[in-house]
Amino acid sequence: MPYTDSIGSGERRPVRIPHHDIALDGDLTVPEPSRGLVVFAHGSGSGRHSPRNRHVAAALASAGFATLLMDLLTPAEEDVDLRTRELRFDIPRLAARLTAAIDWADRVPELAGLPVIAFGASTGAAAALIAAAERPDRVVGVVSRGGRPDLAGDVLRDIRAPVLLIVGGNDPVVLQLNEDAARKLTSPVHIRIVPGATHLFEEPGTLDAVIDHVLEALDRWLPVASGGRER
Repeated sequence: MPYTDSIGSGERRPVRIPHHDIALDGDLTVPEPSRGLVVFAHGSGSGRHSPRNRHVAAALASAGFATLLMDLLTPAEEDVDLRTRELRFDIPRLAARLTAAIDWADRVPELAGLPVIAFGASTGAAAALIAAAERPDRVVGVVSRGGRPDLAGDVLRDIRAPVLLIVGGNDPVVLQLNEDAARKLTSPVHIRIVPGATHLFEEPGTLDAVIDHVLEALDRWLPVASGGRER
């Protein structure tokens, strides 16, 4: 089904997430009521302004999920990464900051106690998986869109939350990496292939297919007591 860029009943607002001696910029949307919190982890030189993740986040907000889009790198680090392309592959750094965002959300009254979904794209998928392993009592599911779950390494065996791996049908290398990672996961895992999509899901309709897969997974993962729809 098609989706618009409406952000639902909640208004998007800027937030700052402290982590050690830095602060990370984010955009938070909190519909009322919220069924859960989806925290986005970008990778490969992207950030909270990614039009693809903004499109997905808007659809999830319209469906009643709070969303947090954040920059995992500071502006100075982004400048370095644009030249070296190194920091986007610093998975421990990205994962630590995503975990800090999950901890920060627990201190925000309107978010505290909401079930958390870690949503990673590209190298951000590995960060999302590691954060799920670090916070097993908070993260109830992990979504990877065109991600590199293989970069999570041995942590894959420690993840308890269910995992959804979404891959473009025209992205064979990443598909193979996802299939290899899926075999290492001990938690429930599903691979969904979007026909005609390449790595960035830029083709018409492919992001809407991603949204459909994500909403179907969230309905499975979140119990009705936490606001999930009857199935």
